[in-house]
Amino acid sequence: MNRRGFSVAAASALVIGQGFLPAAWAQAKKPEAGNEYLQLGKQVAVEAAAGKIEVVEFFWYNCPHCNAFEPALEAWMKRLPKDVSMRRVPVGFRDDFVPQQRLFYTLEAMGLVEQLHAKVFAAIHGERQQLNRGEAIADWAAKQGVDRAKFVDVFSSFTVATKTTRATQLQNDYKVEGVPALGVAGRFYTDGSLSGNMPRALQVVDYLLAEIRAGR
Repeated sequence: MNRRGFSVAAASALVIGQGFLPAAWAQAKKPEAGNEYLQLGKQVAVEAAAGKIEVVEFFWYNCPHCNAFEPALEAWMKRLPKDVSMRRVPVGFRDDFVPQQRLFYTLEAMGLVEQLHAKVFAAIHGERQQLNRGEAIADWAAKQGVDRAKFVDVFSSFTVATKTTRATQLQNDYKVEGVPALGVAGRFYTDGSLSGNMPRALQVVDYLLAEIRAGR
């Protein structure tokens, strides 16, 4: 899903190195600021602990490109070095995105992201389920073995509402134009439009991580 329209060749199972520049990088074109990534004019707040470099993935469950990107992102995340802190942020480009933002933060609050995050994508894109309203989302969660009443309580909670608002603010602070997209250290932004495709965007993030470690 995008605001300016880009095609993402994200189905490639490209796996990037562990945050440093792999040998193959020497043969790749160095990313250029303003071309494959943007440097933000204003520093964006991060949640990562001191000594950690934060990477943010902006996504939307209904986005087919986010669904296609998920396997490559998961593989990349498993190889991240200890100095990188990764978090996911569901976007809210319109009011009708809010239920799925709340869905993610409910799963997070209940410790169910690892168990159910990929299943949400599968339900929407594989099973063609319409998970865009609170009632349908709660019904789906119950079918996954989650206590429905508890899920609804968390889904409707002030905590989840606050996280949803903050997610939209972060999306706006990063000036996210479409999803999937990646923010780095509150300083840099890239997406499939800028980099050409999302596997390349992960390479760009690896490059930026190396630059940050080098103090640049």
